[in-house]
Amino acid sequence: MMHLRLAAAGLIALLAVSCASQGTAPLPALPGAPPRKPTGEIRKDPTADQALAQVEASARGQPKQKQVEIYLNFRKAYPATSAGEEALYRAGVLSFELGDYVNARKQFNELLFENPLFPQAQDARLKLGLSALELKSYRDAYQTLLPLRDRVSGPQKVQLEDALRKAAEGARLYDQAMKMALQKAESATTPEERSAALAHIGELVDAQVGADEVARIQADLSPSNPAWPLLTFKLARVYQHTRDVPKLKSTLQSLLSNAPGSPYTAEAQEMLSRADRVGQVRGRTVGVLLPLTGKYKAFGDAVMRGIRLALKGSDVELVVKDTQGDGTRAASAVEELVFNDGAVAAIGPLFIEDSKRAALVAQDLGLPLLTLTRSEDVTDIGPFVFRNMLTYSAQTRALVDWAAGVMGYKTFAALYPNTPYGVEMTNDFWDDVVARGAAMRGAESYTSDQTTFTTQSKKLVGRYYLDDRRDYFEGVQEATKDIKDSYRRRKAVEKAKSALEPIVDFEALFIPDEWQRVGLVAPALAVEDIITNTCDPKEIEKLKKTTGRTEIRTVTLLGGNGWNSPKNADGIPQLVERGGKFVLCSVFVDGFYADSNREATKRFVRLYGEAYKDSAPNLLDAIGFDSARMLRLLLDKQTASLDRASVRDGLAATKDFEGATGKTSFNAKREAEKPLFFLTIDPKGIRELQPNERLSGS
Repeated sequence: MMHLRLAAAGLIALLAVSCASQGTAPLPALPGAPPRKPTGEIRKDPTADQALAQVEASARGQPKQKQVEIYLNFRKAYPATSAGEEALYRAGVLSFELGDYVNARKQFNELLFENPLFPQAQDARLKLGLSALELKSYRDAYQTLLPLRDRVSGPQKVQLEDALRKAAEGARLYDQAMKMALQKAESATTPEERSAALAHIGELVDAQVGADEVARIQADLSPSNPAWPLLTFKLARVYQHTRDVPKLKSTLQSLLSNAPGSPYTAEAQEMLSRADRVGQVRGRTVGVLLPLTGKYKAFGDAVMRGIRLALKGSDVELVVKDTQGDGTRAASAVEELVFNDGAVAAIGPLFIEDSKRAALVAQDLGLPLLTLTRSEDVTDIGPFVFRNMLTYSAQTRALVDWAAGVMGYKTFAALYPNTPYGVEMTNDFWDDVVARGAAMRGAESYTSDQTTFTTQSKKLVGRYYLDDRRDYFEGVQEATKDIKDSYRRRKAVEKAKSALEPIVDFEALFIPDEWQRVGLVAPALAVEDIITNTCDPKEIEKLKKTTGRTEIRTVTLLGGNGWNSPKNADGIPQLVERGGKFVLCSVFVDGFYADSNREATKRFVRLYGEAYKDSAPNLLDAIGFDSARMLRLLLDKQTASLDRASVRDGLAATKDFEGATGKTSFNAKREAEKPLFFLTIDPKGIRELQPNERLSGS
């Protein structure tokens, strides 16, 4: 029985060898035998093998591109053979060597799809991934190359790792790219290799890896890892940029403690020293952020005149930074004031963007900042940010409160320039009118370079779109009913137009523009019978008799601080000189009026005149004076050791400060609130109007 089993086993073995030699599938394993690994189907064809040998001989010495063509033609002739697969592989290798990565990728993909177990499959897969990398198909390259990581060695291993890092970065798989870069740094065998690997890690951190990911990776590394000092220092720079002082200090202290001999030691020590100075105040030092060179120099100079006047005779030390109106300069200047100068507070900047940039840094570093911008939302940045400047909304709110509350006006209109200033002011005015329960009857705009205003004036009183007026049609019909001659008919129509009464359905007209333009607008209104030059009932009665009209409605012109013009050589305001009688009874507001009877204003004007004999003070001079004087008085009260938090609290608690610009208090949002100066024009010129005073004779 035993002999029969041996004979059967020998026969099975012989058949298996025979089948293998003939290219047929091997017999299935016997029951109970261990499973065999799968193998590719062998498609040996002696004819194809012999033909491939001949093709190799003919291709030898030919240009590579010609060889590719020869091997691909062979592949077409013997598609289902191992020789055909070999020819396809050789075509792929040649295409790769030629830099024809599109066709190399196509040929290797076809080969591996057909036979994943091809003897040279590993090399084909490597070249396939490298081709995808060259074609910037980064994610495909990464997925193709990653399975080879544990299969290659030697020069191929180095080539593969470099390609994988590039593919991961290109595919924005930054976590994987960072891990591989860290592994390369740790496995480096020479100082040059390690230096290059660390430089690459630095590039990844700077350009691609987020701060949270850097922090996570750094926390997972041992301080002994060659990349740990680099990542720790990079993390400190992030905290410095975001001005997270506690994290900055703890990160720097960890770096100096665990890697005292790193290349970053000197800079880390300086950064830590600067961070320690964040809370330090150097005496009574106040920073100033203003444009003192460039196109905005005149504005900065005006504020500086006021600041220096307020601090005259004081021991307050000024540290002045020239921002040139630039946001980046302003932000850097705030850092300098805190880290280098030990300022206890700062005044400025002036404009919207540089104020916001400076305020962000000041809030982060805990520096009280008294901005001089008209931007009302700047104080939303945080509790260390204050604002002391006249705003558009403060002007329109004051005008509407006076016109509706004191004069009792219920109807308004606006004639405004189509500029950011004009549009914003008009929108604020409109909102305030509606909030008071009054009505806007009309709003017309004009261009910034316009000098005639006939069309806008006609539209305001219904003399432009005549087709909408029934009384116009009736007047024309009545005037031309018996006229046949075309010339006389045309004259009759013109007469009917001129006799058409204006529809003046508003009591006040808001003109948010500069005084030069207002002087041109006011006379144009008179042409359309909009009466603006009187507020005296006696004068109105005279007009009724002169014009024969029983109903005459006068209109009060309203304006903002742009109306406050300089005086000519005779001491007459240039607005009055240009606008003449047509601007009489107008009312406008400003944040400062040099001829005011307010005691604090008169005192400032006198001091200013003594110090600067050749110039007259304006709003910026006065704002600079008040801002500096507020801080001076606050510092004088704090005789004990100064700190920025107490200065911030003192500013926030400021109430009824008697300043050149009015009695000032800071509200809950740290916005300066103060009564504005109401100004009106009468035959003698401009005079101050009390906030609750009606127009003379009205």
